[in-house]
Amino acid sequence: MEHGQEQSRSWDQELRSRGYRVTPQRQLVLEAVAALDHATPEEIAASVQRTAKGVNISTIYRTLELLDGLGLVAHTHLNHGAPTYHLATEAGHVHLVCQDCGKIEEASRETITPLTQALDDRHGFEVNVSHLTVFGRCHDCRSKTDE
Repeated sequence: MEHGQEQSRSWDQELRSRGYRVTPQRQLVLEAVAALDHATPEEIAASVQRTAKGVNISTIYRTLELLDGLGLVAHTHLNHGAPTYHLATEAGHVHLVCQDCGKIEEASRETITPLTQALDDRHGFEVNVSHLTVFGRCHDCRSKTDE
């Protein structure tokens, strides 16, 4: 069985176990989120509408809200615009967003363990890493200004 088929079955099982039907729209939204990774609702809608033209943006928003509430997708705010969505199974990372070119990279939770541990030790503050975004300048943009 291919990974995509396995993923689809686990989505189906998760939705059904919580009393929700597996509708074509929900399936298409999940597939679009998986394929696009860090996509806005508008980008997800464009992907879904290539397959199902009749699915409107309000359906996409409602579906994303439901799937986020069920823990199947996660959202983060990578800039001042719309949130971006990715599969919740891939939420264990920190987003690194270049303020010059807009490139998004991912860093593991372990990369920032000294910071999260210091915040916990000194302030009793537990960091929610799944929503953590760090803004700065990527290696490529920094190299351009060093030349």
